[in-house]
Amino acid sequence: MEIPAVMDRVRAYGCKLVELTGGEPLLQKDIHALIEALLAEEYDVLIETSGEQDIGCVDSRVIRIMDLKCPDSGEVERNRWANIEHLNRRDEVKFVIASRRDYEWARGVIAEYRLEARVNAILMSPAFGLIEPVVLANWILEDRLSARMQLQMHKYIWAPDQRGV
Repeated sequence: MEIPAVMDRVRAYGCKLVELTGGEPLLQKDIHALIEALLAEEYDVLIETSGEQDIGCVDSRVIRIMDLKCPDSGEVERNRWANIEHLNRRDEVKFVIASRRDYEWARGVIAEYRLEARVNAILMSPAFGLIEPVVLANWILEDRLSARMQLQMHKYIWAPDQRGV
């Protein structure tokens, strides 16, 4: 879909908040042009990224929500640790937690990189079907961790294996 068509669709929603997500938006060739078009029309723009691409080239007016892949994801080696230096007080870091090991790892990363002081929010989601939300909530509360728990809502709204939502 070309940018003018995307913009028409966005305008039709009548909402000034737009989140770019799905797969890895930073791999889309026209992502920066789309961001500029949205910002030019005064949309509040968020981008949710896997964290493996360089986020330093994303316009500073955009709120970046960056994943840090935990060990149980099997993708921890894909984390681009240099991206942490690009994060600011508007941005968010997200961890999807599949086990106690993932939680301990995330807690260590939060402390090591002083994420509480660096970003607006630290998000933790229980991996759908692998850990019960109440378990993760209790760990966060027990540690008095400054993190906001969230569910992978798309897994609850649509079928967990459905793509394109």
